[in-house]
Amino acid sequence: MRERLELESKWRSRWLAEPPNTADLSTATASQKFYNLVEFPYPSAEGLHVGHVYTYCGADVVGRYARMTGRRVFQPIGFDSFGIQTEAYALRLGENPDTLTRRNIPRCRRQLETMGVAWNWEATLTTSDPAYYRWIQWIFVKLYRAGLAVQREAEVIRCPSCLTVLAFEQVRAGGANGAVPR
Repeated sequence: MRERLELESKWRSRWLAEPPNTADLSTATASQKFYNLVEFPYPSAEGLHVGHVYTYCGADVVGRYARMTGRRVFQPIGFDSFGIQTEAYALRLGENPDTLTRRNIPRCRRQLETMGVAWNWEATLTTSDPAYYRWIQWIFVKLYRAGLAVQREAEVIRCPSCLTVLAFEQVRAGGANGAVPR
């Protein structure tokens, strides 16, 4: 066990000093570029769970295979700080979600680093960063003006424990957590 921990520590230190996961896409041909994208975790105080490990390890295998076959892999990671888990946790604690997010990102990053996944840490982003979400808002306005996004009345399913609206795909037969149509 001790030998394994020493070996893991050695390679993690080397990967942090000399990242093997940065790809210069500016000089790559279209067929060389490989964008290996995953959903960003929510940086709630509850941290990551085994589902993240399951998802990210599978994606990392695909990225490593692409590298081994000569592709230049862009594999970024970030933090979805507008997620419902983060918002609900902030409400439970009575804290500002932005403050909570900034405090918990370092812990989530340490957890992600221990997985050994080949993230491109130089491209990390946080969805609550104004430099990021201003472009999401810009895209939405363009879609709205083009008639591709609409506002209308519709029946929704509200979850009283989550304090939010759920997608129909999230609701199991008989409701989820007491969710009721409104």
